[in-house]
Amino acid sequence: MSKLYKIFTGSIVIPLVAIVFGLIVGAIIMLVGGYDPLLAYQSLFEQVFGNLYDFGETLREITPLILTGLAVAFAFRAGLFNIGGEGQFIVGMTAATFVGVKVTGLPSIIHAPLALIAGALCGGLWAAIAGYLKAKRGVNEVITTIMLNWTALYLGNYIVNAFMLPEGMDHSEEIQSTASISIPSLVNFFNDARMHWGMLLAVLASVFFYYFMWKSKQGYELRAVGHNPNAADYAGMNVGRNVVKAMFISGIFAGLAGAVQVLGVFHYQSIMSGSPGIGFDGIAVALIGMNHPFGILLGGSLFGILTYGSAGMSFGAGVPPELIRIVIGSIIFFIAAQGIVRWVLKPLYSKRKKEKVL
Repeated sequence: MSKLYKIFTGSIVIPLVAIVFGLIVGAIIMLVGGYDPLLAYQSLFEQVFGNLYDFGETLREITPLILTGLAVAFAFRAGLFNIGGEGQFIVGMTAATFVGVKVTGLPSIIHAPLALIAGALCGGLWAAIAGYLKAKRGVNEVITTIMLNWTALYLGNYIVNAFMLPEGMDHSEEIQSTASISIPSLVNFFNDARMHWGMLLAVLASVFFYYFMWKSKQGYELRAVGHNPNAADYAGMNVGRNVVKAMFISGIFAGLAGAVQVLGVFHYQSIMSGSPGIGFDGIAVALIGMNHPFGILLGGSLFGILTYGSAGMSFGAGVPPELIRIVIGSIIFFIAAQGIVRWVLKPLYSKRKKEKVL
């Protein structure tokens, strides 16, 4: 296989083609259902980019998806399936809320970072429980993280209810103003869209992911353990320690996502009847981004645009917003089934190769 073919069917082209295929599948389903796909996609586009408020809210929607996507991808790179981003997200949210509500008398420059760090670390420690059980007892991390998701949900509700719930309310007290990471100037510029520093943190987290995983000795060890734990052990690497470390860092990303949602968007935590779903959406974002941090920036952006824009499809074209999940699912399918994409691209490559010979 030539270098040209490898480049043409590489990590950039395959997701792009998969996105196009997913949109086509969605359009076909709309046609079958009697809807106008062109009007639907136009309405989606207008919902996202039609005004400053909706564009700002789209950026807000994208931020936690990037962070939970990074959480899933980081564990994947170390050979682990962290399906517990949802629980880590909730734990990070609860810890940040507790610090934001209960800690008083601190200036913003200390209080807000402290709440963010508390959320991130607690999310990491929650994920490290599954890592420890995997390393020391051989317990499959999929099982433990699923169980920890439900534990986190009920633990978060208990903490809010027992320590931060005003009488007659269904959510906690609001965090202290000094713990907020909202950006008032951007909020005003985007017509009261909930803009916050978490958007910058998501980008910095992606950069950290890249340099840690591919430019550091510890990242090399994590990838080696992920590729072949037996060979890594033979080479003198501590496999168990690296498993716990990978889950801990993975959980930090998800915990940070929960923290920025509280500190930058809602400024309180509700009693939840079910999981918010952002941690599970991170799995889809990681798959769309092919487990690469910069791919996840694009994958999270696409997911956020489709999710927020689905309301526009509903109002502008009468299309059920749930249909956007079919589009996302189709994109993931075509990314997973890369052989189909390569088969479609092969004639184009063959034509280019023939033109080059002539």
